[in-house]
Amino acid sequence: MPANAVVIGVDSSTQSTKAVFTDAATGRPLAVGRAPHRVDGEGGARETDPEVWWHALREAVATGLKELGAAGVDASAVTGIAVAGQQHGLVVLDRAGTPLRPALLWNDTRSAPQAAALTEALGGPDAWTARTGSVPVASMTAAKWQWLRENEPAHADAAAAVRLPHDFLTERLAGVAATDPGDASGTCWYSTATGSYDPELLGLVGLDAALLPQVAATGGTRVGTLTPASASALGLPAGIAVAAGTGDNMAAAVGLGLGGEGLLNHPVLSLGTSGTVFAASRTRPASPLLAGFAGTDGTYLPLACTLNCTLAVDKVAALLGLDREAAEAGGELVVLPYLDGERTPDLPAAAGLLTGLRHTTTRQQILGAAYEGAVVTVLRALDEVLRACGEDPASPEAASRPLRLVGGGARGRHWIETVRRLSGRPLLIPDSTELVALGAAALAASAATGEDAVSVAAGWGTGGRELPPLERDMEAWERVSSVLDRAASSLPT
Repeated sequence: MPANAVVIGVDSSTQSTKAVFTDAATGRPLAVGRAPHRVDGEGGARETDPEVWWHALREAVATGLKELGAAGVDASAVTGIAVAGQQHGLVVLDRAGTPLRPALLWNDTRSAPQAAALTEALGGPDAWTARTGSVPVASMTAAKWQWLRENEPAHADAAAAVRLPHDFLTERLAGVAATDPGDASGTCWYSTATGSYDPELLGLVGLDAALLPQVAATGGTRVGTLTPASASALGLPAGIAVAAGTGDNMAAAVGLGLGGEGLLNHPVLSLGTSGTVFAASRTRPASPLLAGFAGTDGTYLPLACTLNCTLAVDKVAALLGLDREAAEAGGELVVLPYLDGERTPDLPAAAGLLTGLRHTTTRQQILGAAYEGAVVTVLRALDEVLRACGEDPASPEAASRPLRLVGGGARGRHWIETVRRLSGRPLLIPDSTELVALGAAALAASAATGEDAVSVAAGWGTGGRELPPLERDMEAWERVSSVLDRAASSLPT
């Protein structure tokens, strides 16, 4: 790679696009461009026009190039680009590559009935995990495609191409229909057992494999080069390497250096709009309670995702008229902040729940209880992830391994202290706040040089601060867990 080479890692998330211009030798961010997205929909609907993502990518790259130029680096230094995108969204295109309708996003819960029907049609959860590693829930792409077939058959019939969000952007960049094993494994029509699309599952949802992108070997595979049209639109050199890219969680794992020969079975907790827990493992996960994803590098990525995390707690804070940090431990109170339904546990029709209110309860305790409800939910999912990696979550070895805390919540004092108090684990908080984009940058570097992406990211390092464990607050843990168990058995699914 040329001296002073730059690679671009793109994080196209639910709410925004970030383009991080990264020094290919050191991993140091040189410039960052950002642009917001618009999400539409009421009730269970969550949609975005895919053209919004392309416009945001162009805007983010333009902003980043200005910052890069101010630092004395020219666009000609850019050698590669990769996109990491929000998982599961359904994009349907016509023959010209134009979206037929807004994309159905991962947190659109209207497809819950279709997910349940698909689960039964194949013979139940175990039949699905044996093939895909995951059981269909409302988030998964197969359920959304089935919803489209049943509710908007004209759009389904007119579809000339079916894409995931990151695939759509990669195709705009390189003119090539390509995806990777990591993001493909979140569709529920890709088999982690065979490493390919599953013909029987495609038949089950009435989808022609010819409408799908080819699956590259890894997210760092060079699938093409930047087309002249896209180069002109972005202000970048034509012909730079375009990687296959991957889903956001897989990219974060790469950015942390998980997988390969290092950091296997090291748990990560991401506190963002959703709460996500995952680990890189050589054990293929097959638990009905998890998404048994493939990693983008040949490992596996058992993952659990909750719908309600920082956004839900911020909503509770706003309703109470409090700053998000003005929280206290919940006392007798329990709040399950399931404001958008819930994915883990699978309760798409659930609403928020508050119990244990007293005359002495303060607004600060209500907010603190919302934090506790969100954290207990995601930590219970973490235990299942560790079991899928072949570990006992209560073993001294597993309990002493640092929990990597990432996402927006990892910068919040009360989020950090609540995780420490309820997990009893040591925490490692990486310095980098853009791990998805960092992982995408490592994939771009891999596409440009042929070097393994995880090795690239591990060489860059993320640094971070370590926090020792606190004594675990078992009283709060058991109080919230008890309510959660009762709620899960009574709330509508």
